Amino acid sequence: MKASTLTTLRGRVAALAVMLLCTGLVQAVPQSASAAATRYEAESATIVQGAAESNHSGYSGTGFVNGDNVVGSYVEFTVTAASAGTGQIAIRYSNGTTAGRPADVAVGGTVVSAARAFNATADWNTWATSTLTTPVKAGSNKIRLTSTTANGLPNLDYIDFAVTSSDTQAPTPPGRPSCSAITEDSLTLNWDAATDNVGVAAYDIYEHGNKFAEATGTATTKNLTGLSPNTTYNITLFARDAAGNVSSVSPIVDCTTLPGSDTTAPSAPGTLSTSGLTANSIVLSWGASTDNKAVTAYEVRSGSTVYKTVTGTPPATTTTLTGLACASPYTLDVVAKDAAGNVSPPSNTVTFTTAACATDGGVPSSIATVSTGWSIPWGTYWMPDGKTALVTERDSFKVFEVTPGGTRTQVGAVPGVVTTNGEGGLLGVAVDPKWSTNHYVYFMHTASEGNRVARMTYDGSSLGGYTVLLQGIKKSRYHNGGRLAFGPDGYLYASTGEAQTPDLAQDKDSLNGKILRMTTDGKAAPGNPFGNYVYSYGHRNPQGLAFDGKGRLWEAEFGDSKKDELNLIKPGNNYGWPVCEGSCSTAGMTNPKKTWNVSEASPSGIAIVRNVIYMAALKGERLWRVPITGDTENLGTPTAYYVGTYGRLRTVTKVPGQDQLWLSTTNCDNNGGEPDGADKLFRISIT
Repeated sequence: MKASTLTTLRGRVAALAVMLLCTGLVQAVPQSASAAATRYEAESATIVQGAAESNHSGYSGTGFVNGDNVVGSYVEFTVTAASAGTGQIAIRYSNGTTAGRPADVAVGGTVVSAARAFNATADWNTWATSTLTTPVKAGSNKIRLTSTTANGLPNLDYIDFAVTSSDTQAPTPPGRPSCSAITEDSLTLNWDAATDNVGVAAYDIYEHGNKFAEATGTATTKNLTGLSPNTTYNITLFARDAAGNVSSVSPIVDCTTLPGSDTTAPSAPGTLSTSGLTANSIVLSWGASTDNKAVTAYEVRSGSTVYKTVTGTPPATTTTLTGLACASPYTLDVVAKDAAGNVSPPSNTVTFTTAACATDGGVPSSIATVSTGWSIPWGTYWMPDGKTALVTERDSFKVFEVTPGGTRTQVGAVPGVVTTNGEGGLLGVAVDPKWSTNHYVYFMHTASEGNRVARMTYDGSSLGGYTVLLQGIKKSRYHNGGRLAFGPDGYLYASTGEAQTPDLAQDKDSLNGKILRMTTDGKAAPGNPFGNYVYSYGHRNPQGLAFDGKGRLWEAEFGDSKKDELNLIKPGNNYGWPVCEGSCSTAGMTNPKKTWNVSEASPSGIAIVRNVIYMAALKGERLWRVPITGDTENLGTPTAYYVGTYGRLRTVTKVPGQDQLWLSTTNCDNNGGEPDGADKLFRISIT
C-alpha cells in the first residue's frame, strides 16, 4: 500500500472515530485504564473560574471545560472507588497554544502530582491523554486539577478512573483496646497496633455496629470527642490496608464517660399548642426554654417514649410530627435538653385524636399476646399448611414450633451455631414450599468460619440431619444479615450483611452485602444477573425480605448513622453502600423507595398484607405501615403504630390465609437490656 493511500485511510478512520465520539455512540477509554474504568465528564464536574463549552470538535459527552486564564482556576471531579487501592486516572485534554498549561492534581485534598505538564497539542480540536496512578480510598474521592500559572488550565474533556490492586492479604486484628483520659464528653481510645504485609492504612472504630471514628494507620490512639456524659460506649476496631482488605474485629472494650459537671437543667418549655391536625400528622409549637449554658435539643414525648428530637443552634420551637396512626388518640409534651444531658421539666400536655383512616389497604386494629417467655426470637416462618410456625432464638440456637393459640414446643437446635456477642447466631428460617414431600427447612446462622445457609429435615415433630448449602459468607460481630425467604419462583433468597467491611458490598464476587438467590440444593439459581449467587448488591445490613402480590421483592436495610432504607429489589441493581446511605445522585446507584432517620427505624423484618408493607423497627420501637401505591413501584405516606409500647420489634410475618401479622420483640439483646425470657410474640389484626 502506498504511503499516500495509508495516510488517507488513517485520516478517514480518525474522522470516523471523532464522529462517533461526538454522537456519543462510542467512548474512547485509554489503553492505560483498566476495563473497569468509569468516565467522568468535565462539564458535569465542579468548575471554578471556567465554563462548559462546545465550540471545538472531538470532545466526549456534551462539551468540555474551558478554564479562565488565571492561577487557581480548577475543575473537581467526584469519583467512586468500590474498594481502596491504586487509582488509575486518565485525563483527556487539549491545548491549542504553544505554551504549557501545568496544573496541580490533588486527590482528597493532597497534591499527588505538582505542576503536572499539559503541553501543546496540534490545536484545540486535537485531544491528548495524560495518565497517573495514586492511592485512593474506598467510596467517594475528589480529584481536583488546579492551574498553577496565569495561562490557566488546558481544555478538559473527561477523566477515566479505575482502581487496581494485587494485595489480597488482610491485616491482623488490632489488639487490646482500652480507654484513658476519660472526661464527661471525651476519652482517649488506645489499642495495640495491627500488622500487615504492606502496611495498615487506617483503623475503623465502631460503637454498637456503627462506624464511630477513623484513625490513621500509624496511630494507636484516638481522642473521641462530642460524647454524652455518664454514657457507656461499646467499642471495637478494625484495621484496613490501602487495598481495602479489612482485619477481623478487635476485642471489645466498654468505656463510660464521667457524670457531667453541669447539673443545671433547662427551664420547662413554654406553652405547647397544636395546629394542622390530619390523619397522620400535626404541627406542634412551644415557647423556648432557657439554660445556664445552652439548650441543644427539644424532645417531643408521650410518657418516656420520644416521638421526635428537634436539634439546632438554637433548636427550633416548632415542628411537624408525621407518621402518626390514623384515628388514634395521642397525649404529648415537650422537654428541653442541654449538652450535659440535663432534662427540663415537661411542658403542658396536649391531647388530640388523628382524623379517620382513608385507605383501602387496611390498618392495624387490634393486638394480642400469642406467646411469652422468649429470649431474642429472630426468625419466624409459617408452615405451608398455615397450622403452625417455626421460630428461631438467636442466642440459644433453639427452634420452636408455635401454634396460633400460643403453644410452644421445642423441635430441635441447629448444630454448629456460634454467637458473635453481637448480632450473629441462629438467624433466619424458611420452610420449603414442597415441605409435604421433601420435609426440608432452611436456616441461616453464624458458624466458626463465617455465616452459612444450611438445610435440615423436619418431620413435623423434630429436626434431623444437617447439610451445609452455602458457606464462605464473612461474619463479624455486627452486620450479618440473616433473613431467608422463598420467592414465587421457588428459589431461596438470603440477605447478607457486609460484615463491617463496607467494600465487600460493592464486590460482585463477594457473598457479603448482598441479596443472594439459590436453588434448594445450594447452587446459584439460574438467571442470576452475574452468573453467581448474587441477585443484588451494595447493601449494608439487609434484614427484611418480602414479596408483594405482583411478585416484587421488597427489602428493609439498616443504615449507618444517617438513613435507614426500604428498597424495591431488582436483579443486578446496585443499592449504593458504602458510596450512598439513603438517596444519592451517583450514577449507577439505585435509590431507596423510602428512608427514615435511624432513631425512628433501624428496621429488621417486613411483611406485606393487602398491598401494604409492615416494617418492624428496633431502635425506633414501632411498627411502620407503608402502603404500596396501586400497581406502581411507588410508596405512600408511612405511619407508625405501637411507638414505644412494646420495645424493640424484630420480626413481622404474615399469617397464611388471614389478614393478620405475627410480631416479635427483641428486648433481651444487648441494646434492650431486659432479662432472658422477657420477649413476646404478638398477633395483629388488619381491618
